[in-house]
Amino acid sequence: MKKSIKRYFVTGLVIVIPLYISFYVFMTIVNFIDSIVYLLPVPLRPDTYLPFHIPGIGLVITAVGIFLVGVVATNFLGKKLVDLGEKILDWIPLLRTIYRATKQFMQTFFRKDSAGFSRVVLLEYPRKGIYSLAFVTSRTKGEMQEMTGEDTINVFIPTTPNPTSGFYLAVPEKDVRPLNMSVEDAFKVIMSGGVIVPGSDGDM
Repeated sequence: MKKSIKRYFVTGLVIVIPLYISFYVFMTIVNFIDSIVYLLPVPLRPDTYLPFHIPGIGLVITAVGIFLVGVVATNFLGKKLVDLGEKILDWIPLLRTIYRATKQFMQTFFRKDSAGFSRVVLLEYPRKGIYSLAFVTSRTKGEMQEMTGEDTINVFIPTTPNPTSGFYLAVPEKDVRPLNMSVEDAFKVIMSGGVIVPGSDGDM
């Protein structure tokens, strides 16, 4: 009887936790974008022309806006405008740093030819005997590589349940243990807090 109750409870957690996290993140995004709509001038607000408020309309507007920016940025004139904007940002130290770092981070996720986040490894962190999942982002280069005196790689250790924040470490390659786990499965493990863990054959 106790084993059955425990099994049912764990099964429920496996289903409820991912749903809760997904719903929470989605509603946070929708509410945030809805609040941005109210920063627009009154004539540009959708509620001005509608008899009632539509929840999430800010998300639709933002999605359309992002799409239009992408359309413009892919033609010749759009590329020139993007280059001009980046050159202007280069004159502003703080904004330049934030923009460049964010752009490179997004390219790592969405570009197929990017080598970042292509491997999952196990790393003893934050101390010996305790292991953390990490993503290999690149090989350490330049001054950092020269100072270490050994083959070093850059890894990103995400936090639970929000994998978009975490820690960057440059670690000796010999200190990491490669895993056969896919990047998608590793994200499932992290976001579920270890409730969902794939087996050695990759089955969840």
